[in-house]
Amino acid sequence: MLLNKGEKLHVIVRRNFENDLRRRFVGEVQKSTDLTAILEGYAFVFNPFSNQFLKKPEKQVIIISLVDSGLIINLIPSNVNLEDLYYQKNPENRHVLTDNKSFISDINEFSELV
Repeated sequence: MLLNKGEKLHVIVRRNFENDLRRRFVGEVQKSTDLTAILEGYAFVFNPFSNQFLKKPEKQVIIISLVDSGLIINLIPSNVNLEDLYYQKNPENRHVLTDNKSFISDINEFSELV
């Protein structure tokens, strides 16, 4: 089994087109197989009017595919409290996921090529 119960994940739904809804999820693995995982955590949806990711206040349980190329899945360190996570803009004006303590994740789907 690839993931263990209790591991924390940051899931990004890859956009196919620039105007697609920007969705993110942070959650803790409840159960996992080689192909899927059940996560409990929080959804974030991008609001284009405020230019911010908004965290839905209620916890959700979702099932994700671990083999779907449309998902970007990153591990979150075990010491990070999922309730403390939110998106803010960094000095380069990019959205980053942070707990404003020890964790920061800068993931950009459309990064500039150098």
